[in-house]
Amino acid sequence: MPSKLNQLIQNDTLPLLHRLRPAQGGTKNSPCLILLHGVGANEAGLMDIAARQDPDLTVILARGPLSFGPNQFGWFQVSFTANGPVINPAQAEQARRTLLDFIAALPAAHGIDPDRIWLAGFSQGGIMSASVGLTEPKAIRGFGLWSGRILPEIAALMADPDALKMQHAFVSHGVHDSKLPIALGRNSHSLLSAHKVQTVYREYPADHEFTPAMQADFTAWLAAQMKHADSDANA
Repeated sequence: MPSKLNQLIQNDTLPLLHRLRPAQGGTKNSPCLILLHGVGANEAGLMDIAARQDPDLTVILARGPLSFGPNQFGWFQVSFTANGPVINPAQAEQARRTLLDFIAALPAAHGIDPDRIWLAGFSQGGIMSASVGLTEPKAIRGFGLWSGRILPEIAALMADPDALKMQHAFVSHGVHDSKLPIALGRNSHSLLSAHKVQTVYREYPADHEFTPAMQADFTAWLAAQMKHADSDANA
């Protein structure tokens, strides 16, 4: 089945524009990885990462709902201040709900397996992945938080402890991150550990970026996730 990564898809049953790389055997009942871009970027910037994923995966690149300029999109407005990032919480919550609707509609729209969906993203995309994974852990199998943070605004919405113990997370952060300092990555790790989320946490000698080393570690984590999911399905 040919890749559709060069094609922007608009589907009336899905609330977000997106690109799709089908699994090698087609999308019917395939596992799925959804990738989310950072603020001021767009989904096309993740095409190379999508192309390198396991051929058994359907990979979907979702576009943020807010436009900040030509080919610049995001999930919520944010200002970087001396006291740290300040977000528009209403937009972040609307984006979280939109992503949940998007995920719920994917199996019918693209034929993927609803029990084998992972969500990951860079910076603001990673923030949204964590927001979904921690508030509605049954919606996805696990999430990747790349150079992002966990919003304190979701604290009251987080799932119960028993549900969170079943969730999986991969967290990567650059020690020299000049946009979202390493302290935010370490805070995320501490919060996930406190809630007993099954987490792989990695630090790298990097700035605010998703380096080849980070990509390799995430790919290995996801491969293990897929293997466990297949074992569960065959049990």
